[in-house]
Amino acid sequence: MNIARSSEIDYLTINKVEGKPITGSANVKPLLKGENMTILEMNYHLGAISPMHLHNHETLLYVIEGKVQVTVGTEKFVLNAGDACHQPEGEEHNVEALTESTFLEIKSPAPSLEQFLGIS
Repeated sequence: MNIARSSEIDYLTINKVEGKPITGSANVKPLLKGENMTILEMNYHLGAISPMHLHNHETLLYVIEGKVQVTVGTEKFVLNAGDACHQPEGEEHNVEALTESTFLEIKSPAPSLEQFLGIS
């Protein structure tokens, strides 16, 4: 069994998503990667916006704290702490931090971070 302790993992800076630059300041903690999924802790500072993009994996997003606006296709949703959404594989989407926000993303199949995020 593998475990992850968020307090022992450093945030990495996100520069791009699927090769497109991110607006504002955002970070990621890669918590755990299994054979078919991965879980990431994301921190978006107020005003951070990922570009509209799509992946060859699906994502479940769960807001721990803060408020984000998620666009999936042509629909926009405001999510608060305790809310979750599904971002289907192959559908354009993005996330915008309306406040300082922390959320989890569970992705399946597990992508390589280097493939879809420009991190440093």
